[in-house]
Order: sequence, then C-alpha cells, then structure tokens
Amino acid sequence: MSISLGARRWFAAAYGVDVEKSKAELRAQHDALKNFSDHEEVVLWFEHDLFCQVQLIYLLNWFSGRELGKTNLSLICIDKFLGIEDFRGLGQLNEQQLTSLFPTRRKVASSQLNLGSKAWQAYGSSTPTEIESLLKSDTGALPFLGAALTKHLERFPSVRNGLGRVANISLELLANGNRDFKSLFSAFGRREPLYGFGDAQLFVELKGLANAARPLLTMSNGKDSNPMDAHHLLNTSFEITEEGQSVRNGVRDFARLNRIDVWLGGVHLRSEEADWRWDEVAHKLAQ
Repeated sequence: MSISLGARRWFAAAYGVDVEKSKAELRAQHDALKNFSDHEEVVLWFEHDLFCQVQLIYLLNWFSGRELGKTNLSLICIDKFLGIEDFRGLGQLNEQQLTSLFPTRRKVASSQLNLGSKAWQAYGSSTPTEIESLLKSDTGALPFLGAALTKHLERFPSVRNGLGRVANISLELLANGNRDFKSLFSAFGRREPLYGFGDAQLFVELKGLANAARPLLTMSNGKDSNPMDAHHLLNTSFEITEEGQSVRNGVRDFARLNRIDVWLGGVHLRSEEADWRWDEVAHKLAQ
C-alpha cells in the first residue's frame, strides 16, 4: 500500500507512532496476503461500519487485480446478530456465535470486486466528489457501502462552522456532561455506531481540537497525551473553551480560526477556508 510522505508525517504526528515500523508491519501483512493461493478458501470477515467498509473495499480492490486460480474468496459481512440488541461488531461475539456465522459466508461475486475497486479509487481520490458520483450509482452489491461512505463525507468541515460531524457530535456530547474520555467514547459509539471508531481514532479528533492555535477544548492530561496509551485515554477529561462554544453555536468557523491540516481518504485539507466542505442542509459537498 503506497502512502504519500505527507500522509505518513501526518499519521506519525497524530498517533505518535513510528511510521517505518508501521510500514514494516503492513508489508508483513501484505506478504502474508500474497500467499492466498496456498489456501483453498480465503474468508473476509467485516461489519457494516465505515472503518470496516474501507478495509473491505481496499481488499476487494487488491483481489480484483489478482488471478484467484483455485482459491475461493468468500465474504461474511453483517450489521446485526440475533440475540444482540445493540450490535456494534464481531468483537461482541463469542466463539460459538462466530462459528455459527461461518456457514453463511458467500462467494465474492465479480460485481462486488468491481464495485469494491471503484469505491477504493473514489475513496483515495483527491477529489471527494468522486464518492458522491459513486453513491449515485447502484451500490447494492455491497449493501452497507453507501451509508458508510456517506458517513465519511460528513467528516468534511461543515459549511456552518468548519467542523466535521465527528467533532460536532463530540462537542455536543461534551456539552451534555460527558467530559471524561471513557464516558464520551461510550456516548459517541451509541450515537454514531456507523463510524466504527476505536478509542484512539476519536481521541485524535479531540486532541486536534485541543491542540489547535485557537483551541476549542482543554485537556486534563496535557496536549501531548498519546492516543495509543490506554492509561492516558482513560484518565483524560475535556472542557469546552469559550472559542469552542462559539464554534459549536455556529458563531465562528473552526477552519477560519485555525489553518486545518487533515487527511480524509485521499483528500488533504490544509487551508483556512477548507477546499471541500459538507453542506448539512443540502446533504452534499460544497467547494
């Protein structure tokens, strides 16, 4: 998987990770993936949320360029499980429940490979309207893809206040009393299950609001808290600043207050005005 130098630097700064080590781990995973032909069957296990759907379309794109030979490529992808009222993902299931899903697997069809490839190209494009164009076509071959990619587009800065949906929902939850990260993360998962975010992903979003030149939040553990450190996460709390209240209310614009620098798929947003924004009323991108 090719990652631009700018994206690697952003990733390292955001998550506090050694990029070269991460690249080596990804390379090892790819080396294992290349040996798929050693197996009679490869089964892809995924969920309906954005996090999983992005992984899925990446793999479908990868497999679409390979000759599968005698190897069967199958897929299990679910958004619910009988007996679990608030289904979030496969991690909730025990061994017996996971085993019961195996017979439901279905061979990946050429239509799924084609759609996955198109979706991955659109997701990685520097022009996010390619995703909008894709969503206007038939995405039924991957039934959860449309809703997931719409959630991705909602991450773009709002025309109302320069914050994406993840940040706006987080501010709302903080204003409602979820000040410690543990409480906030749980509340966010209940409110926005279609993102499928892990704790580090949400923490990076909040840390960005706290580390901005005109911060919207203050952090109890300081601005250098490591999102990969569970102890830091569980012991961090946040408060909304006066600037944060103004942005939350739409009086001020986060992107104009702070020169944003963030990657969303293949789009690098790095200006006061934000090259692309999300219009919550029209439900589409604006430039």
